[in-house]
Amino acid sequence: MGNTYFQFKQFTIHQDKTAMRVCTDACLFGAIISEEINANRVLDIGTGTGLLSLMYAQKHPNSKIDAVELEENAFAQAQENVAISPWKNNIQIHNIAIQDFESKRSYDLILSNPPFFENDLKSAKNERNLAMHSETLTLKELFSYANKHLSDNGKFAVLIPFHRLEYTLTIANENDFYLGKIWNVKQTETHPFFRSILIFQKENCKTFTPELYIKNAQNQYGIDFAHYLKDYYLFL
Repeated sequence: MGNTYFQFKQFTIHQDKTAMRVCTDACLFGAIISEEINANRVLDIGTGTGLLSLMYAQKHPNSKIDAVELEENAFAQAQENVAISPWKNNIQIHNIAIQDFESKRSYDLILSNPPFFENDLKSAKNERNLAMHSETLTLKELFSYANKHLSDNGKFAVLIPFHRLEYTLTIANENDFYLGKIWNVKQTETHPFFRSILIFQKENCKTFTPELYIKNAQNQYGIDFAHYLKDYYLFL
């Protein structure tokens, strides 16, 4: 059994109430977005344990963040993690489906680590299914919602499996989004890509395509990975 918490430099993620655990690619996603984008109003769709919201709040302590989570146990876990953090007044957790969540104002940043799989083999645990499968939120619904609630100059960031990249770009195009930057991520220098981190915007722009690997041949964190995570991981 894994640890019931994950300790970062400035906050702790407890994960005993939910089937999902802190994972490396989500940490990388949160770290990159927190460094790349400075936003006042932020929406975190499918916050889970609150990881991404807390990572962003650490770098941007003046931001106001709405974090939406449908699954009740994960919602309770996120509430707990935010309450014991230094940024409990910056983050508000909402227990609601994103399709039913309405805000009176638009967001400067919308970010999401969305359900990964459509029509893939399902887990026996319903909580994990909610987190890993797109029965409750499809990519089409996600992009449509972002299009309606993102400010004209805002950024929309998502973490996806690399094998769904072309499909995701098609959905983005259908919703009038332009790809500003994409990180394709490998486990090591010799592995194939397995995740993509994408930043979209509403204005036409040039696309930048950096690549990144997590560990090198000596099983040490890569230079770029260490750069992004150094303010979060205890031993960097």
